[in-house]
Amino acid sequence: MLFARRSAPFIAPQGQVTLVMRQVLFALLPAALAHVYFFGPGLLFNVIIATIFCLATEAVALQLRNRAALPALQDYSAIVTAVLLAFALPPLTPWWVTATASVFAIGVAKHLYGGIGYNIFNPAMAGYVVVLLAFPFEMNFWTAPHIGDLDYQHLGVLQSLGYTLTGSLPDGFTFDALTRATPLDAAQSGFAAMQIFEEIHQNPLMGDFAGRGWEWIANFVAIGGLWLLYRGIIRWHIPVAVILGVMVPATFFYLFGAGANASPGFHLFGGATLLCAFFIATDPVSAATSPRGRIIYGLGIGLLIYAIRRWGSYADGVAFAVLLMNMAAPAIDYFTVPRIAGHDHNGKGDDS
Repeated sequence: MLFARRSAPFIAPQGQVTLVMRQVLFALLPAALAHVYFFGPGLLFNVIIATIFCLATEAVALQLRNRAALPALQDYSAIVTAVLLAFALPPLTPWWVTATASVFAIGVAKHLYGGIGYNIFNPAMAGYVVVLLAFPFEMNFWTAPHIGDLDYQHLGVLQSLGYTLTGSLPDGFTFDALTRATPLDAAQSGFAAMQIFEEIHQNPLMGDFAGRGWEWIANFVAIGGLWLLYRGIIRWHIPVAVILGVMVPATFFYLFGAGANASPGFHLFGGATLLCAFFIATDPVSAATSPRGRIIYGLGIGLLIYAIRRWGSYADGVAFAVLLMNMAAPAIDYFTVPRIAGHDHNGKGDDS
């Protein structure tokens, strides 16, 4: 009797991909609304530009590969990449920076490896790292949160749009008056200046755990992530492992050196820890697939995030941690895939 065999990767049917991606977008909506409330409309402009260039690059790549473009454009996968890119970029980002990240994410990180189901790197993180290295000046403009007792200048909707399209600020505005360091940047520079964490936390931009505004966005990210878990869109292994990978070393070093190390809550709610845990690291294509493998994969990402933040040159480190573990995912799967009874890892029978 002959049995039909399929070779990896196993790609979900088109309808299932569309459903999953749509649920991810719905889950990100509360955090997006909170982001706009606290940091202005820049995220919306990033989403629009990234979506346009992600979809255009997807269409061109499929045409060059002699594939039908319409089904892929309707599965929302390129839009999810665009939205994750928009979250990663500063609210004040010129359009050409967003476009570069989008084109690289879809054209190189996704389609150069064969398209959806075949890419070994997370497309959004690959695109983000490219512009982080190529446009360091433009990637530093994080606006201060719109909170009443903070006396900072803020751009209006049309003024923000003008900067996005031209890269120039309106008359009377300067970057120093508009932008401030992120909580992670403030902590990194504070430690470099020999400040203790308690002194750093006195910054008026800091909240209960991390940055004001950032904490609320992280809360809504967590709510969206828990919704995905409830709906069965993602599994618990990677989110829990990423959070533990960050929190365990953060707790250890904070307990034994509170002055020289940020608190665990700061690492959890500051930066993109929760966005990574629920929405980035859980990418089913570039992540490990076996249950044990997903735990190892998530722990590796969390540990790398903490290591880069504590001893590296970049304040957050999520993108680099994810890409490094993307490279390790095939090896993790090889050593953790459940072994069929009577067969070794090479599929050979056990005659003993």
